[in-house]
Amino acid sequence: MCAAKSGSLNITDTTLRDAHQSLIATRLRTEDMLPLARAIDEVGFFSVEAWGGATFDSCIRFLNDDPWERLRALKAELRRTPIQMLLRGQNLVGYRHYPDDVVEKFVEASARNGVDIFRVFDALNDIRNMKKAMAEVKNVGAHLQGAISYTTSPVHSVATFVDMAEELYSLGCDSICIKDMAGLIMPHDARDLITGIKKAADVKVCLHSHCTSGVAPLSYQAAIDAGVDILDTAMSPFALGTSQPPTESVVASVAGTARDTGIDLLPLRKVRNICREMREKYEPLFNSIADRVDSDVLIYQLPGGMISNLVSQLKEQDALNRLDEVLREIPRVREDLGYPPLVTPTSQIVGTQAVLNVLMGGERYQNVTKEVKDYVLGLYGRSPAPINPEIRKTIIGDELPITVRPADLLEPIYEQMRKEATEQGLITREEDVLTYILYPSIAPSFLRGERQPEPIPEKASAAPAAAAEIPRSMEVEVDGEIFSVRIITVEGGAVTGPSTAPPTRTTPRGDVAGGVKSNMQGMVLKVMAQRGSTVKKGDTLIVLEAMKMENPIPSPRDGTVSEIFVEAGDVVQNGDVLMVIE
Repeated sequence: MCAAKSGSLNITDTTLRDAHQSLIATRLRTEDMLPLARAIDEVGFFSVEAWGGATFDSCIRFLNDDPWERLRALKAELRRTPIQMLLRGQNLVGYRHYPDDVVEKFVEASARNGVDIFRVFDALNDIRNMKKAMAEVKNVGAHLQGAISYTTSPVHSVATFVDMAEELYSLGCDSICIKDMAGLIMPHDARDLITGIKKAADVKVCLHSHCTSGVAPLSYQAAIDAGVDILDTAMSPFALGTSQPPTESVVASVAGTARDTGIDLLPLRKVRNICREMREKYEPLFNSIADRVDSDVLIYQLPGGMISNLVSQLKEQDALNRLDEVLREIPRVREDLGYPPLVTPTSQIVGTQAVLNVLMGGERYQNVTKEVKDYVLGLYGRSPAPINPEIRKTIIGDELPITVRPADLLEPIYEQMRKEATEQGLITREEDVLTYILYPSIAPSFLRGERQPEPIPEKASAAPAAAAEIPRSMEVEVDGEIFSVRIITVEGGAVTGPSTAPPTRTTPRGDVAGGVKSNMQGMVLKVMAQRGSTVKKGDTLIVLEAMKMENPIPSPRDGTVSEIFVEAGDVVQNGDVLMVIE
């Protein structure tokens, strides 16, 4: 592992993970990463962040790219540079808590396959949700970097974050990361927080930020002056916007000073040139929202990736004109829920609930996702501030939230899931069990080799006048994920192209006596009632998966189910009649 020079500034390059996750929705493919990794290994970075976060999900969902094989292939190229991953504490690389036996197996497999440094965080800064993963990192002998999810609110301050850093250090962290996922940290706060942590603990401090608000380069300079040990940067073709500050710029800014990184600009130039070629290839996936400064993030605190997702979600609901209402609602929901930092999965939980509060009309929280209910019940951990009592009663009634560590309620599942996956013929190596556990809905088709990689869109070119009325692209939601689909015009003017979406069932629209309508576009996850069932007002009839959350459709009245027009897997539109209650 690269040794840090005394007084010098160390660089963690994020191009292979967070940079492309932030700018092009995690779509870099392993085949393109390997030549870049080969060049990166010559530079002398402290580490390269190349795994974890959303890369695991995207590999199997969109790219037909085995994440474990990616890790092994990168390790073969990065012989001198440590590979770093982002680990969501008890959530690992998923969106919910997993039992301790799964955490143990995942950390061990990750280290065995090539991860040297584990950056461990929890969306709520609930250290109870980090302890098991942190202990396992120490058990496998890897570098443990504990992370603070940085945010601002009436209950968060430099002092509270210093206290958290001190506790993380006492638990064996080799370094501490200030993880500023939305680009909120101001220069004076960066200086004070780094200085405070270094006074409280003899530990290396890393600052990770995003350029979403445009402030990150200024805060990085303040951090350098305050003695920060490590900065997260991205190569310039994949920097700025919702990504990190440029690696080359940061390296050049301290050259010849006491904080000189020791990195030579010539090998760095070689890396930059490879990244330029990659940028050219993936250019159609870049969008203006992710590529520009958006000072609104200082008000709404949404990470860049969530902002672009929000726009896509509202387009799908034919409600983009209500974006400003949703953005105003987000801080209100966040306050109601006790000021959670907005990072996966809490950014999705808060953002989606804000959409529902705006689009459903009537009372706020009249329709809540399963994830919001679980959050209020304490199943994601301890909220930073108490949840608004009135909102809590609206969402969970008289049910009592849990007070224990959420994972304490989870039974071991590894061996059971291993047996289940083996019986389905899905397992060729032990790591496949973990893939199946983490993503049980999409892993089977991936492990059977049934998924196809999503094509990289071609660059737009001038279309002939005759084709001016033919749309060039559209957005389709599949399994709760938004796909941008390119429409290909073939000879004769026919519009065709591969279809990856499940069939959309024909359902009645308009007024149907006793009809229960969908209030959003999404996929039917579960049908909770049967024809002939007696239901009461408020009973959940159908669960839709939309905007990455589970959205229950309640019965508007007491009655009997006489017709059901949908089944699990169907894609429905806002206004479709789902069933009839007489």
